[in-house]
Parts: sequence; structure tokens; C-alpha cells
Amino acid sequence: MTFRLIALDVDGTLLNDEHELTPRVRDAVRAAAAGGAEIVLCTGRGSNSALPVLDSLGLEGTLVTHNGACIVESKSRKALRESVIEANAIGKYLAYCRESGVHFDMNTAFDLYVESMTDEIAGMYERLLVKPILWEQSRGVPEGLLKVSIFAEKEALDRMEEEWASWEHELQTVRSGDYFFDVQHKEATKGAALAHLASQRGVRPEEVLAIGNYYNDIGMIRFAGLGVAMANSPDPVKEAADETTVSNNEDGVAVVLEEKVIRPANGGAVR
Repeated sequence: MTFRLIALDVDGTLLNDEHELTPRVRDAVRAAAAGGAEIVLCTGRGSNSALPVLDSLGLEGTLVTHNGACIVESKSRKALRESVIEANAIGKYLAYCRESGVHFDMNTAFDLYVESMTDEIAGMYERLLVKPILWEQSRGVPEGLLKVSIFAEKEALDRMEEEWASWEHELQTVRSGDYFFDVQHKEATKGAALAHLASQRGVRPEEVLAIGNYYNDIGMIRFAGLGVAMANSPDPVKEAADETTVSNNEDGVAVVLEEKVIRPANGGAVR
């Protein structure tokens, strides 16, 4: 099967645990692109945090950001599709975070806003290539809000997730990492955004390869004709996938692309 569209998660998948793009992974992605496949980064990151990753690959194109709440064109830096949250729907989630002392940020297509910051949190944003904007609570929420991302210790998020399970939700809540929990529009998922892109391009699901490692990747893994989970994925993600590869610290993306895309195109050899 020739894969015309290749969807790649970023953190925990494309990048290793040091947030590095290794030469082998970079070369494999570039080789797949040179062979005619469209590479689409599909990430929970915001657009300004994801675009440098695409730049580091030496590629241009379309990205799915904010867990599917935004589709961005890299060359023009324009948002092509957005799933905006109604301001009156997010209030109880923000109130919980403020009362519990849990850090959160508010994301529009290209900007990220915070009400407070510590040195630890500033370091986290620096690793993700993000420059937060300080925001006064009295101003409400930023216009064009796409996602609220919550950052806390795993145990605190586990507790929060358990408490929120009994709530009635107008919005979607999704765990996007051990230390991250996101709130966004109910229809905003990586799977839905990937399906939208594939339909626009006339690409059938069986011509799509998707690789991811966390719960927010399940939708795109299930949509793709071949959905692959990283070895560092939780069990439910592996169960949703067609196959599992080695971890992000073992160049799992390169292993998949070399076997499924590059070797078949080169008659069995990796160049």
C-alpha cells in the first residue's frame, strides 16, 4: 500500500524524551516526503510551538494543532480551520483550577495566555518553544479560545480526572500526557481533523498512516488505514492501533517509515 498522507504526533512520538529530533527520524521523515507522501504533524501543541518542529524537518505544509482544534498552513502561518470554545462553557473548568491551585493556560490559534507563572512552569514552556502572554483574570477569556491546557503532577491530574468523571460536560476533556490535561470543543479531535484533511485531498483512509503515543492520538490511529502506537504508549492506545513499534527513544517513527514507506519505494533498500 502506498501511503499518501502520514500523520505524526510530536511529543512522545516524533521527538525523544529530551524533546530532540534525532538524525535518523529526521532523515526518514524527509525521505518519506521526498517519495511523495504528505507529512502532517498532529499535535496537542499550539501552532507556534509546532511550527518550529516542522521547520526543523526542513518541510512546509499543513499541521493539525491543539489536538485537532486548529488546522494551520505553515507557509502563510494562517489558521485554515478552528473549533472555538464558547466562553460560557469553560468557566467551571477554570474555576476548579484556580480553587485547586492547578496551573492552566488558554490557547488561541497562535497565542498562549497564563494568569501566573513559576520558574518550573516557565521551564516547561521553554522546552516547548512557547512564550506565554500574561493575562488578567478580570478580562475573561481570550477571543478565539481553542483549548485550555492544564499542567500538574500526575497524581494531581489523576485526582482531577476522577472528580471530573461525575461532571456533565459541554466540552471535551482529554489526557494528552502524564502531566497534561486538555479541555476543548467536543468535535475537536486529531481523528476528525485528519479525516477532514484526507477528504479535502481525496485521500482514502487506507492511504493514511498515523503514528502516536497517547490518548489524544487514538482517534487518528483508528481513522488511519495503518495506525501505529509507540512502545511507550499506554495499553489502551496500543489496543486501538494496528501495530506497535519501538519507543520514541529508539527512533520508532524511523523504524515504521523505513519498513512501511521507504523500503517499499526503494525496492527493499533504505537509502
